[in-house]
Amino acid sequence: MIQELPKILPVNELKNTAKILKICEESDGPIVITRNGYGKAVIMSIEVYEKLFEQIELATLINESLNDFKNGGKAVDGKQFLNEMMQKYGK
Repeated sequence: MIQELPKILPVNELKNTAKILKICEESDGPIVITRNGYGKAVIMSIEVYEKLFEQIELATLINESLNDFKNGGKAVDGKQFLNEMMQKYGK
């Protein structure tokens, strides 16, 4: 998967908030705000933020599980685990 390059806008573009919101809505990633050619801030749509946050949470859970397993945790069959979770949470 090829990752899209981030959009970069100079800080003086922030004066036009309607334009910035439109760019955020149309962007699939964060927008880097620069001052004097250096990155100073990042803005993004709520959708991009939520997707990024979900990815971080998932990566954290996976890493915790791998650490548990490395420290003697018991491996569980994937189908069995999913069935138990569906019974427990009804989804």
